Amino acid sequence: MELLDQQWTEKYRPGKLDDIIGQEAIVGRLKAFVKEKSFPSMIFSGPAGVGKTTSAVAMAKELYGDVLNQAFLELNASDQRGIDVIRGKVKEFAKTLPLSGGVVKIIFLDEADSLTSEAQHALRRTMEKYSATTRFILSANYASKIIEPIQSRCVVLRFKPLKEGEMRSYIERIVKGEGLDIDDKGIDALIYVSDGDLRKITNTLHGAAILNNVITDKSIYDIASKARPKEVVAMLRYALGGDFSKARDELNVLFLSYGMSGEDILVQCNKEALNLDVDEKLKLRLVSTIGDYNFRIVEGANEKIQLEAMIARLALMEKGK
Repeated sequence: MELLDQQWTEKYRPGKLDDIIGQEAIVGRLKAFVKEKSFPSMIFSGPAGVGKTTSAVAMAKELYGDVLNQAFLELNASDQRGIDVIRGKVKEFAKTLPLSGGVVKIIFLDEADSLTSEAQHALRRTMEKYSATTRFILSANYASKIIEPIQSRCVVLRFKPLKEGEMRSYIERIVKGEGLDIDDKGIDALIYVSDGDLRKITNTLHGAAILNNVITDKSIYDIASKARPKEVVAMLRYALGGDFSKARDELNVLFLSYGMSGEDILVQCNKEALNLDVDEKLKLRLVSTIGDYNFRIVEGANEKIQLEAMIARLALMEKGK
């Protein structure tokens, strides 16, 4: 087993564009940019853990080689989201002359949708002023949160969610590399809790492997603090059957045994509600109700009270029918 302080996220992160999985169309365009040594500013948009940051770093490595540190600046905009960062670090790096053999420099802003409006407008002006020597790559889960003047100056590349087969092959690669023992149920659990996020897959698997080389679905759910699908389904079925007491007992298990937050429970409820074998109209009302209570919790209402209110509403809904 590797030393515990070794980060698997770095160990198994692709080093080259060819190694990135599930984003063939985007990788093809980035390789063409590298070959021509000419490219526009870009926005990488898509869900977490599908390769946005990795693609930017891999492209920079292939472009700059040994002078990477002089030609590539990476900042996490969620940590440094104010206008001072744009006027300071970003502007200072942008105005320096490139040392990369004629290739423009790259400033990579991860989680750029976290930038304040003022910071984005300052960034727009910096992009305009230093367009001859610097290109910007902005990574965002939601491209719509980037202001229109910046979007119009960039090519938007949309990263798609990873397929189950792609996640499974990634898991098998780590399992083989670390000498782990995991069965199909464990792999299915890992895919379920990750929601397509390879970073979450890596960290969850690492956490389970620290405890035991033999990894089961139970250890995956425990590490991820997620309930098994059947436990969430049981709570919903009791509620829809009008049995509030049993539904509340199942809810307490999710809170106490797994330590789940109210929002996490609702996310799993929403996922499992779509698979319930119930009348279609009832399913629509169920999804709508989950959305209502998710909004209440996000706005700051007490999680336990709101979730108990939700299962009470579901029980009354079925009785009313």
